[in-house]
Amino acid sequence: MTLFRNLTRVSRLGAMMLVPVGLMVGCTDLKETPTSLITKDTFYKNSDEVIAGLAAVYANLRQQYEQLYSLNQVSSEETVVPVRGSDWFDNGQWLELHRQGWTPTSTVGNGEVTGIWNNQYAGVARANVVLEALENVTIPNQAAIKAELRVLRARFYMDLMDCYGGVPIATDTKVEERARKTRAEVFTFIETELKAARADLPRTWADQQGRVTRGVADAMLASLYLNAQIWSGTPTATGITPGTAKWAEAAAFADSVINSGTYTLAANYKDNFTFTNQSSTENIFVVRGKAVDGLGFNRQYNALHYNSFGGGGGWNGWSVVEETYNKFDPVDLRRTVVLAGPQVDLFTGAPVNDRQGNRLVFTPVIADVLAANEGEGARLYKYPLDPNRAGNASGNDFALYRLAEMYLIKAEALNELNRTAEAIPVLNTIRARAFSPAKPIAAGTTQAALRALIFDERLFELLGEGKRRQDQIRQGTYTAGSWFAKTPSPAYKVVLPIPQQQLNTNSLLTQNPGY
Repeated sequence: MTLFRNLTRVSRLGAMMLVPVGLMVGCTDLKETPTSLITKDTFYKNSDEVIAGLAAVYANLRQQYEQLYSLNQVSSEETVVPVRGSDWFDNGQWLELHRQGWTPTSTVGNGEVTGIWNNQYAGVARANVVLEALENVTIPNQAAIKAELRVLRARFYMDLMDCYGGVPIATDTKVEERARKTRAEVFTFIETELKAARADLPRTWADQQGRVTRGVADAMLASLYLNAQIWSGTPTATGITPGTAKWAEAAAFADSVINSGTYTLAANYKDNFTFTNQSSTENIFVVRGKAVDGLGFNRQYNALHYNSFGGGGGWNGWSVVEETYNKFDPVDLRRTVVLAGPQVDLFTGAPVNDRQGNRLVFTPVIADVLAANEGEGARLYKYPLDPNRAGNASGNDFALYRLAEMYLIKAEALNELNRTAEAIPVLNTIRARAFSPAKPIAAGTTQAALRALIFDERLFELLGEGKRRQDQIRQGTYTAGSWFAKTPSPAYKVVLPIPQQQLNTNSLLTQNPGY
């Protein structure tokens, strides 16, 4: 039985879920075990059952474009969600995210801050259950599946480290209080896990697009080392005390992916995001989407107008920040994934009106974030709607890592290693398909100038892919307040607070500095 067929069976594994690490619960020693209870001792006795458990771990990746995506997009310079009449105030959630105004008990503190922690630790718990069960069963591809689970667990820990700094580490299924590890210790754990797992992973899985491969582990290592100074550093009330840079390692693992022979840049940039992007030659690791209720991608709806297409409409909320839209070269192909100007039905091409009957025009300018009209704000439409969608569920796979990003990581790493002349053609590889005629970065560009250009190039190439918050933290601009409706934030906001409910239930946890 294939892995992703098992995604439809994930709901049957609900009893398998453990309480997220750090929570303490009262336990009663019941003398009998219900026959319907799924545990590591009663399930996972054959290959199909292990694959079903593995599918449950993959299911947690869907959180990559839920609350975690909201944090990464809306708190960065990419996205703002203005209030539109009675729509999108939502108890101040979106403006609090954009302004980085959260506290442990605010709307975002009780929402995204708590939800991201719980969702990622749910993925850790599911992975630990199956990993423990694999110690007592023999199945085909056992070493590869174990490696796959370790990489998935490392991904959840990478998200936790990125968001909260140091966190508890659990590699077993015990439900107990656990103290925080330092951020550097979590970094080393992730690094060790990925390096140990990669040798047992295949380059590809036959008919199993979307599963963890060696390329996924290498892409994660490249990203880990790209952010090493931040992620192995120490959060303080005045920002991050940097750890050790790992630029050579970042370049090496990016090269490992680039030279693997497994991936090639798509000739058409947009092919990486369509509802048929399962055939992309560029996407390294994705969250699979199916046009099935509960299994599809639906983030397009955040931005699209109520009348953007027949048979229903979007939610008319999320907008691209004006300064960000204006950074794009007008002839850059990648700007065409942002909708601006007079709008047409996305399927028929017919002109579209707003709800007052006026021609709908998306304007990059938002005059007042507290009182925007229906057309204010350019709109991201990077992942086109699936005409065969089920409700809001489209078949687009959401890209977590693409080959293009490996070129960007390599260029940044080489530049930081004072190998600027080598970095320039690497960056131009990405720009080549974005411009016709070509507009390459000039030879002789200085290191400082190229650093700024790479930072912008990541914005243009990775817009809407949940990367900008990490980039801005690495570049020191995240709390600067240099974009729309955003004033400077305290430097400690580069990490989130530890959720208050976790502090209330785990006496070994401590709050992050500044909170």
